[in-house]
Amino acid sequence: MAKPLFITGTDTDAGKTLIACALLKALALAGKTTCALKPVAAGCEPTEQGLTNRDALLLQACATTALPYSQVNPIALVEACAPHIAAALEGRRLQVARIEGICRGVLMQKSDVCIIEGAGGWRVPLNERERLSDLAKNLNSPVILVVGMRLGCLNHALLTAEAVLRDGLPLAGWVANVLDSDMPHLEDNINTLKPLLPAPCLGVVPFIREGTEHDKIDEAAKALDISALPVM
Repeated sequence: MAKPLFITGTDTDAGKTLIACALLKALALAGKTTCALKPVAAGCEPTEQGLTNRDALLLQACATTALPYSQVNPIALVEACAPHIAAALEGRRLQVARIEGICRGVLMQKSDVCIIEGAGGWRVPLNERERLSDLAKNLNSPVILVVGMRLGCLNHALLTAEAVLRDGLPLAGWVANVLDSDMPHLEDNINTLKPLLPAPCLGVVPFIREGTEHDKIDEAAKALDISALPVM
């Protein structure tokens, strides 16, 4: 049975997919077999396969265990907005229990690790009662926090870490993902977070300006140290 790692971020566009894919690459280099999930994706486009999401396709490509797209991204929504709003626009209602069941089916795969990428931040709503964080809680999954390094990230990172711990889940690690090569006081911000976040820093991924998506993923993987993860 695959061990889950849930990837969350300080905000939308913090770089969850880049880091999730880089983790898949780093785990494979360490000899681990992997599968990957993006259970809920908003912002999907019609293709011959049906609705597909760019981030989910990258996860699918980077995992060592081949899964059909419908398993990687079981809930594909058209509108690029909060999942519960995108679902309502299609006359659908998202439920944690259904998403959990799909995830548990994939976790039965003969893989060592399953990377599960969230949507938006930790508390993104799925309906009027449930949050996507409830999925991670129900799966009892360790969490990796992607900190998008930009103005405001200190507050976002600390609040997210507090929420994860309050939900009773271990924060397995965090990654500083540099979004702006010219961010003022970048090192000072990273050094501020290191003693305050109750988890090891798995790496600082530099701003990668050029290359294909897969080139950027390979570069990001080189910046990670996954030795402290509970799946190793």
